[in-house]
Amino acid sequence: MQYDPREITEPVCLCGAQGRLNPEARGWSRKPLHDCNLAGRFPRKKRWDYWCIIGERAAFSATLANIDYAGLAAAYLLEYETKRFALASGFRLFSRAPAMPDGMEGSMRFEHGGLRVQFDAQDACVRMNVSAAQFGGKKFDAAFEIQRPPDHETLNVVIPWNEQTFQFTSKQNCLPASGHVQWGTDSFEFAADSSFAVLDYGRGIWPYRTTWNWGAFSARVGQDVVGVNMGAQWTDGTGMNENGIVLNGRLHKIFDDIVFSYDRGDFLAPWTIRTATTDAVDLRLDPFFDNVSGANLLILRAQGHQLFGRYSGTLRVAGRTIAVRDVVGWAEEHIARW
Repeated sequence: MQYDPREITEPVCLCGAQGRLNPEARGWSRKPLHDCNLAGRFPRKKRWDYWCIIGERAAFSATLANIDYAGLAAAYLLEYETKRFALASGFRLFSRAPAMPDGMEGSMRFEHGGLRVQFDAQDACVRMNVSAAQFGGKKFDAAFEIQRPPDHETLNVVIPWNEQTFQFTSKQNCLPASGHVQWGTDSFEFAADSSFAVLDYGRGIWPYRTTWNWGAFSARVGQDVVGVNMGAQWTDGTGMNENGIVLNGRLHKIFDDIVFSYDRGDFLAPWTIRTATTDAVDLRLDPFFDNVSGANLLILRAQGHQLFGRYSGTLRVAGRTIAVRDVVGWAEEHIARW
């Protein structure tokens, strides 16, 4: 199915009276213009900032989230060649921390069990600091600066299941990033000219049961800087999707659905990801690592497979065909009851 919803060009509140979806908030934008003024509806409010930074040698990710009845933080590091992977996480039931701002700017911080994650977001950049006493058995420290160029466009969409359940998502690709990771005696440098950050910013009122696919990459391809965001399942039937390509800082919204094809019995087998009725996206992901996650805590149950791998194929955007070869990115399946 292809959609052509309206483009939002002025600031707007996500919620109206009684915390319902503001009809004027429906649509998509090239900048994050929504004030995510969630209220009430306990325990259905979900807020998170998920960052993933792709470097030449490794990927680093850090997350802060508050899901109404719990606060959490997580960080992981994946080295491509060796497949070394380490994860640290903290979880507190019935915690107000971290306090998640309604917009893109502000400071967020969470500490638990020796893990500390802090994001300081300003208009022009985000500074990230993460430390852990035990990260794969070693002490860990990371510091990053992520640039937000003023003319850079991002993918911002409201997904409306109905007036009472809805999500604002801001997917921000191709943000230049630089930083340093110290993991025990090992050092990882993320250089500004070859490292890109991706942000998954979410604020919404969610149904209890949800399944989604998400795929993304950001990379320099020849003389271009290209990023793609692809989603499926969770947006079905809403009249909206989260699909788009960022080419050299400009967003090209994809109004076609995207189909993820993969083997649920062997997640490490190749994935194909294509637009349903156009040739805008025609990609194959060859995974080299499965980041398996899961939780079973009272009402919270989740199972996820995030496949890191190398994308190859073609993107057709702005009248051009861009060949993608061996670009590091990810695709995932996530099933949640939360």
